[in-house]
Amino acid sequence: MKPLFLISCPFDTYSGYGARSRDVVKAIIKTDKYKVKLISQPWGNTRFGFCDDHPEWEFLNNHILNEELIDKPEFWAQITVPNEFQPMGKFNIGITAGIETTLANGAWVEGMNRMNLNLVSSEHSKTSFKNAVWEKKDKAGKTISSIRLEKPIEVLFEGVNLDTYFPDNKPCMIDFDIKESFAFLFVGHWLQGEIGQDRKNVGLLVKAFLETFKNKSKQPALILKTSGANSSYMDKNEILRKIHVIKQSCKGNLPNIYLLHGDFTDKEMNSLYNHSKVKAMVSLTKGEGFGRPLLEFTLTKKPLIATKWSGHMDFLNPKFTTLINGKLENVHPSAANPMLLKESQWFSPDHKDISKSLKSVFENYKKYSELAKRQAHYSKTNFDWESMKDKLDNLLTAFAPEFPKQIELAIPELTLPTL
Repeated sequence: MKPLFLISCPFDTYSGYGARSRDVVKAIIKTDKYKVKLISQPWGNTRFGFCDDHPEWEFLNNHILNEELIDKPEFWAQITVPNEFQPMGKFNIGITAGIETTLANGAWVEGMNRMNLNLVSSEHSKTSFKNAVWEKKDKAGKTISSIRLEKPIEVLFEGVNLDTYFPDNKPCMIDFDIKESFAFLFVGHWLQGEIGQDRKNVGLLVKAFLETFKNKSKQPALILKTSGANSSYMDKNEILRKIHVIKQSCKGNLPNIYLLHGDFTDKEMNSLYNHSKVKAMVSLTKGEGFGRPLLEFTLTKKPLIATKWSGHMDFLNPKFTTLINGKLENVHPSAANPMLLKESQWFSPDHKDISKSLKSVFENYKKYSELAKRQAHYSKTNFDWESMKDKLDNLLTAFAPEFPKQIELAIPELTLPTL
């Protein structure tokens, strides 16, 4: 019998961690070396039902653990934030996107030290965990011990599925009206924090875009595929309110901003990336554990503008993409939380470089399109799902112990003697 590989993860949720979970679970199943069973976990406020809504992923439901275990599984993995890691198997693996700043929470490091192997999405995340050192103190303030990473940590990039994300000339599946012929696209959550301080830096992007192209005779548009906490009407209205407030601070003839809100399927996202009026993607993100939408978009062969720091630097080739300069600054109190520590740092893009990059891509599009084709080839060749699957298989082979093979014994029929 194959060794049992039990995985606890949010594979059935509409979330970034859900996408990561599905890719990793499928990769482990495809090795055909393990009996894979799943425990479905929530992810924040994101909704369940992804697998039922996507027939190509329904097979994962067949792997849900329904029986009661009488012994530890040979392999146990959790795909979540590290403070939740618990060693429940004979060999324990923690899988996380990691951290968007320079410093990981001490509880996260402790969680990783409970596992036999830890896999993170980028070299940036690996470095942040390896550099994290915390002191434990008693009630009197005396240091009693230090916390640092003691267990193996390796990078497993988030490979893009080439059957899902690719150049596509078909009409966009998403019905929305945009009058401009040129639009920049942003994809990501608008998280907590003042303007210029939220992690994805959506507030600053809106303001920089308006200031860069206001009063111009020819103006591009900005499409925001974003939401806050969820996909509700209240959330949408809050996003619109934030955009309105920023517009009020910018005087003049302003370019248009379009909002796309709610959950999209993978096919819809690829269709949006390939929309004929979407000419480039832009992200002023302050920090990424990896940055999946950026990698996905590069396969369209369209230009990409992004900040020059953190997880996405693993797959964005500086020769082929427009990278915005800046400096590291402490996480602002308005954005800080137990995962984003105010003692840590992340990226603050240079405002002049933002405006310069937006104008240059808009005005010299053909030049950047040629470079984008080379980035697409680089992404497709080095960061596809098949390559990720092979790397995961190699990591498991290198680090995991060999367990004795379990043999199912056949009990022969007994023939009773005739008396």
